[in-house]
Amino acid sequence: LHPFMPFVTEHIWQHLPHEGDSIVVAKWPEALKFDDLEGAARQMEVMMDAIKGIRNMRAEMNVPLGKKAEVIVAPTDEALAQTVADHSDYFVTLAWAEKVTILGADDPKPENATVTVVNGMEVYLLLKDLIDGEKERERIAKEKIQMEKEISRLEGKLSNQGFLAKAPEAVVAKEKEKLEEYKQKQQALLEREAFLETL
Repeated sequence: LHPFMPFVTEHIWQHLPHEGDSIVVAKWPEALKFDDLEGAARQMEVMMDAIKGIRNMRAEMNVPLGKKAEVIVAPTDEALAQTVADHSDYFVTLAWAEKVTILGADDPKPENATVTVVNGMEVYLLLKDLIDGEKERERIAKEKIQMEKEISRLEGKLSNQGFLAKAPEAVVAKEKEKLEEYKQKQQALLEREAFLETL
């Protein structure tokens, strides 16, 4: 960009690690050499999936943004362990990790933690002091009441022979899908409630 916007590039360059007084007289940068592009892509995929998993766990448990949590990773082999060790700073910057611990093969798995499995490794998120248990229980209780109402309404509708006889098949199928979805949400709420009891 330097020939097109020299004042901007000079300013940026001065704030980066550099040799010499000005970008005007700096040596042209040399391209980095990558011998193992497939390996690098695999490592990046592992890290991206792990970070996505942590973010999903945080969202599911309603962890407030900005609150950092301890992340514990249990890789299944040495290569995965090395990948996590080499790039653990990504967990800190992209998944709001306070600390990253890598478990060995014989180390005990953490208790009172939510877990996800990605790319053959278990990623744990310690939530002990991150969520307000009482508020989360109240929120879950309200959601459970709502889910029960919806399930009851749909079960009543689907057991009504008049509705089943008159409604098109597509409408009946859609209502059955909704019922299944609400039941899955209800199960997820029960699991979350049970997990909160362990904190």
